[in-house]
Amino acid sequence: MNASDPIPWLDRSLFARRAGPREARRFCRRLAQKHYENFTVISFLLPRALRQHFANVYAYCRVADDLADELENPELALDRLLEWEHELDRCFRRESRHPVFVALEESAGLFNLPREPFVDLLTAFRQDQVKTRYETWEELLAYCRHSANPVGRLVLYLCGYRDEERHALGDFTCTALQLTNFWQDVTRDYARGRIYIPEEVMELHGCGEQALARGLADEAWRSMMADLVGRTRALFVCGAPLAARVRPRLRFEIELFTRGGLEILRTIEDFGYNTLRARPTLSRWQEARIAVEALAGVFAPRSQVQGN
Repeated sequence: MNASDPIPWLDRSLFARRAGPREARRFCRRLAQKHYENFTVISFLLPRALRQHFANVYAYCRVADDLADELENPELALDRLLEWEHELDRCFRRESRHPVFVALEESAGLFNLPREPFVDLLTAFRQDQVKTRYETWEELLAYCRHSANPVGRLVLYLCGYRDEERHALGDFTCTALQLTNFWQDVTRDYARGRIYIPEEVMELHGCGEQALARGLADEAWRSMMADLVGRTRALFVCGAPLAARVRPRLRFEIELFTRGGLEILRTIEDFGYNTLRARPTLSRWQEARIAVEALAGVFAPRSQVQGN
């Protein structure tokens, strides 16, 4: 890692000395606030005592994701990901230097976080450098078990939930969110040389890679996307019961992301499944409505998100 790296939080100076605790916490908060997906990462409803730890875990995930996607050189990305894992090892030996890991040391110790979810993420990001096609649906789900599910498990660990039943429900939701992102980003991923739509699903609907190359959303493409949306919606519904099995403040986060994911799937349907034409996103009005619905779900302990 050197000063010429295009990712500023990998500057060599950040590895030269051990960051102070206050500096490290501030670094992670800034990184978490700078980046976001469809919703803010750290909700105002999270207990104040947890917000910093969410930021610490998010900072680790964010940097690792950038290493996989932003360097535009697979060999360089693999090298950086390996160095990031070495820093993770130092973190669990409490020998960190980089501010992300100094902050993460505190969270890992306080919440007894296991090393495995952090390593699983790196496994997925390495896979992205060498694997660009998936043959089967099960193969894609196996990728999601490394790329998405560890994040949900870390969130549950931070909130004090360690039982496999809740973690399994969270896996459904995290996998569904990952898949939804894939269906949103088919053209972006293809531009990077990646196709996450399994070959068996494309063949089932008589749709080939040429549809992506030509940007042609014909009947075969729409049939395939309808199938993928249906499979993904079913995963959201499988994970929905988790919201009723956690404390209200975490329930809001789960409701928010689940409802947001389902709304994106509906938006894909409204596009006529033509995700080759434009990337389906949520409007501010949709986001506001979902936030209100999610907040209402906090006060309805037995409510479940429906698939339609």
